[in-house]
Amino acid sequence: MTVQRLLTASAIIFATSMSASYAGPCSQEIDLTQAKIDARLETRAAAGPSATETTGATLHHQPTPNSIAAAEGQLGDLPAERVTALFAAMGRAREADHTGDQNACEQALSEVRSILGE
Repeated sequence: MTVQRLLTASAIIFATSMSASYAGPCSQEIDLTQAKIDARLETRAAAGPSATETTGATLHHQPTPNSIAAAEGQLGDLPAERVTALFAAMGRAREADHTGDQNACEQALSEVRSILGE
């Protein structure tokens, strides 16, 4: 499985894990930010090298954000720490949004923008 396919699967997982019926104080901003992250990762994955499919990939398990970050780091395409930090900050933003904590959500999204260099 190529890195691009792993990233696409990751985007699908994130999209389906979000509750469509709940709209917190910064749900729209989270969605826009996730779309930016996905677009950047897919662009980098398409431009970079690919790796051979691992045994774990053949077991029909969905990739985790950490496994995708590790694969990216091994290819030298995108630092694994940066991808992991993005996913962690987005997780904090979603959690804060779910609990209605707009300040925490905005702080987490600010961290994401900082990691992205925006």
